[in-house]
Amino acid sequence: MNGWWVSDVLQSPHGPVILVSWTVVVIGSIVLHELSHGWAAIRLGDQTPRLAGHMTWNPLVHMGSWSLVAFAVMGIAWGAMPVDPTRLRGKYADALVAVAGPAMNILIALVSFVLLVLWAGFAAHLGVADPLLTNLHLFLRIAVWLNVVLALFNMLPIYSPMIVLDGGHIAANIFPGFRRFAETEHGGWIMLGVFILFFWFGFDWIMDAATTLIETLASGALSLFG
Repeated sequence: MNGWWVSDVLQSPHGPVILVSWTVVVIGSIVLHELSHGWAAIRLGDQTPRLAGHMTWNPLVHMGSWSLVAFAVMGIAWGAMPVDPTRLRGKYADALVAVAGPAMNILIALVSFVLLVLWAGFAAHLGVADPLLTNLHLFLRIAVWLNVVLALFNMLPIYSPMIVLDGGHIAANIFPGFRRFAETEHGGWIMLGVFILFFWFGFDWIMDAATTLIETLASGALSLFG
């Protein structure tokens, strides 16, 4: 199927490894992202995630059918965690629950980055050979890059009836004026328009920024190994 992302990936060098790595990292990161929202909500007094049956490691529960279809067709996906803000304790509890998701992505990226540097610095010296040497290196690079991208993307302050990102929840909780504007009819459409424009024209910037950041940090860290 010409143009299908799976076909494109499989035609690239190390295609099968990249495909498996991408699938595992995307699904695993979404599950951990959504569970972190749930853990934060429960900690702050809302039992909705548990009562709704979402405190599970089952990706089907978090992603849903449309997300799975999108992943199969385009290689992208999303998740959801039911939270009732009225049950949360604290003035900025909604913001804390929202930031827990991107914070989990940053944590995954940091752990994967440390493992990547250690693997790149020591694996060959320990006698590890291909294909394991290259395969795990690719997996860890994908884990770092994807989670940095997810963290940056989710922190965009988009808050509309159709699309609400974690950054939108945070902005709406901290700045009442932002919430009032976003909840108007015109504000909602403006937010949706900004999201569409950024997705089509600005998403490359996030991906490039993540790549530059990772390459710079990796070069500095690997220089420690000579």
